[in-house]
Amino acid sequence: MLYLLTTLILKTTRFGQMAIIDEHTLFDADKLTACVVGIAADIGRHDSGMHQHKKGQLLYASQGCMSFALENSICILPPTKAVWIPAHTQHQAMMTNVVAYRSLYFDCSVFECPSDMTTIEVNPVLKALIDKMALWAWDKPENEMKKTTDLFWEEFYEAKCHSFQLPLPSDRRLKRFYQQLMQESFLVPSLTTLAQSIGASPKTVTRLFKAETGMSYQDWRQQWRLLKAIELLSREMQVSDAAHWLGFSSDSAFIAFFKKLTGKTPLCFMKNHTDPLK
Repeated sequence: MLYLLTTLILKTTRFGQMAIIDEHTLFDADKLTACVVGIAADIGRHDSGMHQHKKGQLLYASQGCMSFALENSICILPPTKAVWIPAHTQHQAMMTNVVAYRSLYFDCSVFECPSDMTTIEVNPVLKALIDKMALWAWDKPENEMKKTTDLFWEEFYEAKCHSFQLPLPSDRRLKRFYQQLMQESFLVPSLTTLAQSIGASPKTVTRLFKAETGMSYQDWRQQWRLLKAIELLSREMQVSDAAHWLGFSSDSAFIAFFKKLTGKTPLCFMKNHTDPLK
């Protein structure tokens, strides 16, 4: 599927053609025959729309935050993390103030690719490999990729895994709620408010979420607030502003909430998650 990246310039060098992102060109990794296809970009704001690839995809940005909508879940990707998106997985990626964006596409008939969506820690070695591979020529011979790709997969499988994913219930009554979730300014409502908006009782909503996500709505909402907090803090929003945006009664209440769920204060968490050496 073709989709518009914020910037895409096809740059021809003596090593072949590679992609540096600029803002007016459509790009389809599946139309390229190389077993690894990379693109590099400086991206401000971007919405890919729902799409899928025949190739597996690794997404990474050293700064900023990405959010994803999948068929049955939503996901937040903080800085210094990378996400693996398996081939043929429907997804929509949204980026706000992301810089040094890198995307690698792998032919999974050549490589032993993961079958599940996975978020990993990017250490300095893995970052260097991603940066290098993102600038590879699209006609680079496969034998010249082998040593680097072997090291990449070794580092990938040894990397620490994280979970910034939240399952979604599939009940049709919540269709509008799903659509609103991916709006940047949307604040997930209380149980009573959501129940009223879909014409159901709070008990019914709780039962739906428990059956389809494994969590009560209250627990699900807490996880959503945590993911949203990480997104806001990754965009360098002040702790007090994030607390206010998320509807906490005070900064201290927000800090206590965040520390209970992550083991760190918001400032400490973001310091560790924006410094790849931590």
